Amino acid sequence: MSKKFLIVLVLLLSIAAATGTAVLFLYPYEPSNPPEADDTGSTEEGIIEVVNTNNQFAFELYSDLSKSETENIFFSPYSISSALAMVYEGARAETAEEIKSVFHFPDYSKLRSNFAAIYNGINSGNQDYELRTGNALWVQQDYPVLKNYTEVIERYYGGKATNVDFIKETEKSRQTINSFIEEQTNGKIKELIPEGFLDSMTRLVITNAIYFKGTWKWQFDPKDTKDRDFKITPTNVVKVPMMYMKPEKAMFNYAHLEDLQILELPYKGENVSMLIILPEKDLNSIHLTAENLEKWKSEMKKTKIESIYLPKFEFDTKYLLNENLKTLGMPTAFTPSADFSGISGKKDLFIDFVIHKAYVKVDEEGTEAAAATGVGMKLTAMPESIVFRADHPFLFIIQQKDTGNILFMGRVVNPAE
Repeated sequence: MSKKFLIVLVLLLSIAAATGTAVLFLYPYEPSNPPEADDTGSTEEGIIEVVNTNNQFAFELYSDLSKSETENIFFSPYSISSALAMVYEGARAETAEEIKSVFHFPDYSKLRSNFAAIYNGINSGNQDYELRTGNALWVQQDYPVLKNYTEVIERYYGGKATNVDFIKETEKSRQTINSFIEEQTNGKIKELIPEGFLDSMTRLVITNAIYFKGTWKWQFDPKDTKDRDFKITPTNVVKVPMMYMKPEKAMFNYAHLEDLQILELPYKGENVSMLIILPEKDLNSIHLTAENLEKWKSEMKKTKIESIYLPKFEFDTKYLLNENLKTLGMPTAFTPSADFSGISGKKDLFIDFVIHKAYVKVDEEGTEAAAATGVGMKLTAMPESIVFRADHPFLFIIQQKDTGNILFMGRVVNPAE
């Protein structure tokens, strides 16, 4: 624990003691220093299997999100899978089977240690870029969560539990969770849980946050960035700041296939890169699946690129995923008939909301991206659901190169917005 964190903690405790009536909810751990998970028993094959399940879910959710809207889209499949893996640990019977089917989770014996290995790999540290993730349980202070459940979450997911008071201090609890997420994501994800999402019937909130900041291995020169045309459609053209690079010596992984080009832009440190998938015509001509991505990547070779044009863009997104996850195949978890007896020993919980928020900025220097997922579990009815779906002219994926694990994924419609 850092000296700065200890000083702030002591000051907060002193203030609370002095006021007498102040309510202070402590963080489960220092936000920038997530605990290590137990990856004993993980294998290279097991890690690949869990990565593949994450990537398969990524494309299925992307397909569902992109059915009806035409706005920018960006999300972290890893963050959503992490949060729902912790939910899955407490699910039983049909509820567990539906979650397992949607996220393609392997059996617990394989999921736990290999998920832990992926989590530890993200948090392993690299002097060339920032990449970290963290999980947490926020539990109503008098709600009897099973010891076995909290032990599993802490051991394999690094998800320490902390007590809050959703009943008497609902807003303070919300602010504490949001503040923790904001610190975990270097200030990029604010107000993950909006006002009104928590109430006196909330008993548990499960969160994941992930943050990445990296510089390109070969950076774009800002002097070469100029306003150029970006064709949203053949008849809808906007001017956007377009970065330009004329690589002299650099070689890039690249493939020009029948209906698309795919280019890999590496970040310093080598283990994280961005894949850009550019269709020859429009995105409807691309059948985007985990299997096809692997096929396209297998066609890529070190190639001399004459010039690279890439628009600068920065945007954030927010999704309430209730309806999407129901559509993908896990409706029971959102109903009073859900079985989460692995959390409390009783069938008294169901999912109230799954909310996801993400941020991305791509410029000449590199990329900054962050995302967070919150799962709220209640004793009573669910709020209204909102669905966000999108469709975009190009796609981008931020991945771990050694495993292929997709950390972030998105596409862009109008970089000027």
